[in-house]
Amino acid sequence: MTPGHGAGHGAELGGTGRVEAFSDGVMAVAITLLVLDLRVPEPEAGRSLALGLFQLWPNVLAYVISFIAIGIMWLSHHTMFRRLAGVDHSVLVLNLMLLLCIVILPFTTSLLSAYLGTPGDGVLAAVIYAGSFLLTSVVFFALQHHLLTRRPHLLREMLDRSQTRSILLRGLISMPVYVLAAAAALISPYLTLVICMAMGLFYLLSTVGSGIRKAAGQL
Repeated sequence: MTPGHGAGHGAELGGTGRVEAFSDGVMAVAITLLVLDLRVPEPEAGRSLALGLFQLWPNVLAYVISFIAIGIMWLSHHTMFRRLAGVDHSVLVLNLMLLLCIVILPFTTSLLSAYLGTPGDGVLAAVIYAGSFLLTSVVFFALQHHLLTRRPHLLREMLDRSQTRSILLRGLISMPVYVLAAAAALISPYLTLVICMAMGLFYLLSTVGSGIRKAAGQL
């Protein structure tokens, strides 16, 4: 966006620095809370430490999936705000809604870890886990869509239609996958974990690949 772009909206604009700093802090707390679910196994007669650690695998797997998800969300959030020259009230509200969804992820992760192997309750825990990712994806997409289509005057540089479509399409991909992950819990909560892991790896690899391509283009 040129300095004069969207001048009619100038009274609405605020800097992005405080929003980014606050968002980074909230996400850092959320990603740190995940590790609290990894507790040292209590000594038990007839059970070795190795077995106790092995029995933590649902906690470890759920931790890794959620860590990757929040990490990717942080990277995407950083990229999104790097495009902005300023923010307005609507962006602040949507960003707070996004942070609300991210902060709940440690709870849904702990819930799944505790009930994964429990008949009946494990299904509900897996649905809630996948649902929390779905809700976070929906709100993140809503924020992206709002910025790119309703608040283009906030952008540093205008994006063409193909760039906008590519960004929004990337955000849309996760929604049907997380719906599938929630439905898969009816078959097996473990299948929900597998689908969520696959989704996280997809975004992680695509983010790394994008970074490599960008770095190569600057050489």
